[in-house]
Amino acid sequence: MPLLLCAPSLALAQESGPASPAPTEPEESRIDFSADQLIYDTRAEIVTVTGNVRMAREGNNLRADRVIWNRDTGEVRAEGNVQVVNPQGDVAYGDSVVLSDTLRDGVVENLLLVLEDGGRLAANRAERENGYTTLHRAAYSPCAVVDEDGCPKDPTWQITAVRVVHDPVRNRIRYEGAALSLFGLPLIALPGLSHPDGSQGGGTGLLVPDIRISRSNGLEVSVPYYLKLAPNRDATIAPHIYTGVLPMLEGRYRHLTELGAYQLGGYLTYGSRLPLNVIRSGVGERDQGIRAYLEGNGRFQLNPIWSVTASARWVTDRTFLRRYDISRDDRLRSVVNAERITPNSYISIAGWAFQGLRITDVQGQQPIALPAVDARWRRDDFFWNGRLELQANSLSILRTEGQDTQRAFAAARWDRRSITTLGQELLLTAFARGDVYHANDTRLTPVALYRGTEGWSARGIGALAAELRWPLIGEFMGGLQRLTPRVQIVASPPTQNLSIPNEDARSIELEDSNLFALNRFPGHDRWEDGARITYGVDWALDLPRIALRTTVGQSYRLSELESIFPQGTGLSERFSDVVGRTTLRYGRKLSFTHRFRLDKDSLAVRRNEVDATFGGRQTYGTIGYLRLDRDINSGLEDLRDREELRLGGRVRFANHWSLFGSAVVDLTNFEEDPASGADGYEPVRHRLGVAYDDDCIEIGVTWRRDYDTTGDFRRGNTFLFRVALKNLGR
Repeated sequence: MPLLLCAPSLALAQESGPASPAPTEPEESRIDFSADQLIYDTRAEIVTVTGNVRMAREGNNLRADRVIWNRDTGEVRAEGNVQVVNPQGDVAYGDSVVLSDTLRDGVVENLLLVLEDGGRLAANRAERENGYTTLHRAAYSPCAVVDEDGCPKDPTWQITAVRVVHDPVRNRIRYEGAALSLFGLPLIALPGLSHPDGSQGGGTGLLVPDIRISRSNGLEVSVPYYLKLAPNRDATIAPHIYTGVLPMLEGRYRHLTELGAYQLGGYLTYGSRLPLNVIRSGVGERDQGIRAYLEGNGRFQLNPIWSVTASARWVTDRTFLRRYDISRDDRLRSVVNAERITPNSYISIAGWAFQGLRITDVQGQQPIALPAVDARWRRDDFFWNGRLELQANSLSILRTEGQDTQRAFAAARWDRRSITTLGQELLLTAFARGDVYHANDTRLTPVALYRGTEGWSARGIGALAAELRWPLIGEFMGGLQRLTPRVQIVASPPTQNLSIPNEDARSIELEDSNLFALNRFPGHDRWEDGARITYGVDWALDLPRIALRTTVGQSYRLSELESIFPQGTGLSERFSDVVGRTTLRYGRKLSFTHRFRLDKDSLAVRRNEVDATFGGRQTYGTIGYLRLDRDINSGLEDLRDREELRLGGRVRFANHWSLFGSAVVDLTNFEEDPASGADGYEPVRHRLGVAYDDDCIEIGVTWRRDYDTTGDFRRGNTFLFRVALKNLGR
């Protein structure tokens, strides 16, 4: 039976004479232990415990077959299957361990130290004094040293050193005479190597280098340096060295505050850039100067209902991001948004700015929305068990070389949902809105349809709608199916549209997502008036591990008013085109989505979009296909007809190896878009790579090819080599 004792009290109990109350020992000075057998030599002040020995003091725990404790010297000698665990969770194993009675300091022979983060340190001999640990003839690796069957194996990589010192004050591990071995082969010497011990979530030091080769910049080597400024603040500085252009400096700063977090980043270099006229024409002299990109974002929760979100991006020229492989965005967006959210209300006060990076963009035409205010209030159980929502909205759009527009409106919407005695779902809606607009410099808007009337204008909007859904549920093929016919009627009096500026309702197309919407224009500046009936059906089938969903529908305009929808949107005639969507899921192995729009007269496919993903986490493939044959006037919107194919996938093989790749191909031909210049098969870009990934290392080589030349970004190949040693540093 194990015996649990308090060591100081044990000594008093062995004294002769009447027992006296033992003095109270401080909790931190107690050594609690248990063992199968205890022998106490009172003359030599030596306590010997054997058999399943457990000792604990100040969070340090020791386990051994036999422990000899000299109370005079304070030495604790443990022998046989020794294991020591510190409060941080690190576990040390050894054949023979000599410790002080605090169980913190001592000497260990043939040490194996298993760190809390999974790393392992092995040494012929180790010493610990005042918290500092020194290992002689040591090796460190975060890799497993046994396979799945428990048999020994060599770690994928390890660092060997003549001497290793763990500094608990700086929370770093320092190596002397270190070398890196990869797959059992000595690779490179590492003089002066040190890295964080993992207890503080990382520390100052070099990160894994990044190596790539591109046609535009030549060979690129980036060596990031991480700075741990405080537990809640850090920074990263990364110089980029190129063989083809001047060096570039990258920096990033992150800060976690009591209210939220934010980060700032940027790139800076000096080099040649192409002016706008040169980018368009392809000929001309280059401009030498500073090239930079700045970005930042953050979010702050001021109190339980108010928050502020901000994001800003800016670049000196249009081709900088693509030239240095930072981003492929063709528009940069900056926003500051203050939000107030409660269970029944929402207020947003925001400001937006945009920077266009496409060759055809005119920066003076880019909108600046300041302010953009949207407020909504909701009340349930209002009049006949309905829901009332009130909305107030204002928007001011400024342009340095274009039309300025200001808008304000107030709206009210009432919705009621009920179930009839036959099980039908009835949705009733009433909507009213009043708008006030002001526009100036309308002549600067190239498309007359979007300008509106110069000066002040106003309008009123009203609509009534009723929708009936009748879900029919039953068994089918051993599963459950639901067939839901839907019919909707919407009536709205004639509404002013063309005299109102159109800023947010330009890109319109009929699809399954807006088929039953009250207003099928996006945004607020255009309103679909008149009377119409919309009909469709939803079908759902649920089988074991299989979920199938299908929606199809069409609308018919009852009024004979001339439509304001442009030709090619699917809504310009009294009968609309037929739209639908089908989704299929098979467990986690298959996800398939198909969206389509069919011409109402010829049933020609006007939109055909497929997105499919198959496989698991290790081996998978993706297919995306899009064909738009809308024949919309290119002067009305910037989305022209297009046909595109996207492929991607990863194949896992040989346990830790994988082959991955992706490709984007432009299938547009001259008949679909005469302005594109495509020949029906024009690769946009592709990448192909191979990677090795196990529990402690990642190695990857990627080849990417771009087929488009924009300014000083030239089409060609880019090679990326990446090595990441897990659990080293951060």
